[in-house]
Amino acid sequence: MKDKISSLPSSPGVYLMKDSLGGIIYVGKSKNLKKRVQSYFYNLRSHPKKVKQLVGHIKDLEHRVTDTEFEAFMLECKLIQELKPMYNKKMKNPLAYTYIVIKISEGMRRIEITNNPGANDGHVVFGPYTANKNSVERAVQGIQECYKIACTHSHFSSSACLNHSLGLCLGMCLGGEAVTEYNRILGRFIALLDGSDRGLYEEIQQRMQEAAEQYDFETAAKYRDYMESVNIILNKEKVIGFTEENRNIVIIEYLSEDTIKLFLVKRNVILHREKLTITPSGMESLHAKIKTLIMNSFGADSTLLSSKVSREEIDEAQIIYSYLQGSACRYLFIPDEWLASGDPTDTDEALHAYLNNALTPT
Repeated sequence: MKDKISSLPSSPGVYLMKDSLGGIIYVGKSKNLKKRVQSYFYNLRSHPKKVKQLVGHIKDLEHRVTDTEFEAFMLECKLIQELKPMYNKKMKNPLAYTYIVIKISEGMRRIEITNNPGANDGHVVFGPYTANKNSVERAVQGIQECYKIACTHSHFSSSACLNHSLGLCLGMCLGGEAVTEYNRILGRFIALLDGSDRGLYEEIQQRMQEAAEQYDFETAAKYRDYMESVNIILNKEKVIGFTEENRNIVIIEYLSEDTIKLFLVKRNVILHREKLTITPSGMESLHAKIKTLIMNSFGADSTLLSSKVSREEIDEAQIIYSYLQGSACRYLFIPDEWLASGDPTDTDEALHAYLNNALTPT
């Protein structure tokens, strides 16, 4: 083990920890394989209990080098899904994913937070969220308390629920006009989650600012906590929405001054990857090669065009989305209409501008 660890490269990649029987018990990734793997065996007393247990079972390891950290993330995700190592519990356990389901019952929409949304049946479903269930519950609770829609009754009643007496329920449990107002607020909540209207979030932000201006810092802190929780699910909806667009993405990352890595990505799948060399005299042929790869790789593959992001896709989707938001790469979206027309002038001009920028070192 000491020899294997000392011989690890200081480059991106994936490491696979094995037990005494040769079974893979943990898969991890790192930008620096040697430094990351060494960290498991140094200062062991300060490690969490899970890590201490893992280290106690490690008897062997192997590694796989990648050109970029992005590839290490994607490879780790794929291996965890395939191998399901015992210590990668979050990726292994389907209950790690949470959904917000809005159901209609007795003419009133009700919010349910679940790990299994089941059949649609006309319900509105948001997710999957990789944040833990408690985080999603806090976000929903914040909205419910702010807008007094935290009703504890599951159906209409002749008596009000406990939250009504606490000022947390409009009285929709009693029926009448309160139900209309409740459903209107739920409509705004749905619009917040689907990205069409951020009004509810902005109103909470305004309430926080007003409370702070009145030196009511306890209330301001409560609204701030609500906003932080809501942000978790809003950011995840951005990832899901981005992935559902099924965009054709060209990505270039520099490996060295004269070497790049090209990725062609559709939805949550890397369709093509290739290491390419840049030379002053070969730019025209490099442009032509990349264009050919784009035209050949992107197409109307129905297996990649599902409308909703599944729980199997969300991890890769998050990796790709985060990668594009970072500064390591330069990317371009290729509209489907460019591909459908075969060889349009717009494609040439857009690609030429993109490649000129992407192939110029910063």
